[in-house]
Amino acid sequence: MSLIPSFFGNRRSNVFDPFSLDIWDPFEGFPFSNAVANPPSSARETTTIANARIDWKETPDAHVFKVDVPGLKKEEVKVEVEDGRILQISGERSREQEEKNDKWHRVERSSGKFVRRFRLPENAKLDQVKAAMENGVLTVTVPKEEVKKPEVKAIDISA
Repeated sequence: MSLIPSFFGNRRSNVFDPFSLDIWDPFEGFPFSNAVANPPSSARETTTIANARIDWKETPDAHVFKVDVPGLKKEEVKVEVEDGRILQISGERSREQEEKNDKWHRVERSSGKFVRRFRLPENAKLDQVKAAMENGVLTVTVPKEEVKKPEVKAIDISA
């Protein structure tokens, strides 16, 4: 069983989660030849930001999404609610400009675009979604509708 998490990229999410619309790349982290592993710089511009890690928790009042987007400004991140209760969080990290005299020793920070999509449950109040960013963490709060308790009406029993 210890091989399964590393094969799936150490994801904490459930592959069978009906709310997650993430696309799983079966070749992610797979050892390819150098020609594929080191694409030309023009191809690297479209790489994704390490899958923008997201936590989704449900509280009694809301669904709360926390997204790690270190180094991004709020202007570089977009939060949208599409028809059909789809929450979409996207953004782009620009690549650092290279100077002719620069000598790079290591490039580990990723650049490019990311998109994460989640199907929100029926009880989500789509018109009251709020988002805030602090210290490289985007927090999206989707309030829930109150669960209406069924009215219980006592019926008199006649003799």
